[in-house]
Formats: sequence, structure tokens, C-alpha cells
Amino acid sequence: MMSNFLIPAAYAQSVGGAGGGSSLMSFLPFVAVFVIMYFLLIRPQQKQQKQLKAELKALRRGDRIVTAGGVVGIVQRSKDDSEEVEVEIAPNVRVMVVRSTISTVLTSTAKPANDTATAKK
Repeated sequence: MMSNFLIPAAYAQSVGGAGGGSSLMSFLPFVAVFVIMYFLLIRPQQKQQKQLKAELKALRRGDRIVTAGGVVGIVQRSKDDSEEVEVEIAPNVRVMVVRSTISTVLTSTAKPANDTATAKK
């Protein structure tokens, strides 16, 4: 009695499966999704990381930086062979920052949005 229950399911299955071309067509959407993800997410992130690495290497006195913790400061001293950078975060307050914790390099010509001290002359 139980074997008669399973027979219709066996007849519904195809014997040889579909052709070889249809397996390629079923794999094609996965490849297309990966290609789209690469060009929309992975490649721009790699470019951004390369640019940040070049900016960190070319760090010079007077550049404004933002650390990973959100501290904004001005570079006072930077050596190419050292991983530490001296940063002024307030008037007469200088701290040593590890180069890899710098998340953004602002040029010395850029100024923050709330910079009212330089606006008053």
C-alpha cells in the first residue's frame, strides 16, 4: 500500500534530466550576480583603499585628518619610516596617532563645516 503512494512521484521525474545547455543557463544568473556585485561593491572599495593608502604615505604637515575614532586634527610631524604621526587635536594639545587608524585625509585647504574661528578675521 505504501509503495503505491510513491509511484506517482516517480513518474513525475524526468529520466535523463534536461540537456547540458540548460545546466549552463541555470548557472549563468549566479555568474551575472557575482559580476554585478564585483563592479558595484568590491572594485570601488579596492580603489578607495588604494587611494587612502597613497594619501597616508604622502601625509605632510598641515594636513587635516580624521581618525577611526572620529577625532579631527592637524598633522604636526610625520616621518615616512615611522608608523606614528604627531597630530594637534586642540590648541597646544598634541597626540601621537598610529598611521593605520587614520580613516580620512583632508587636504590642508579643506576646512570643517563648523569652523567659525577662521571665518572671523
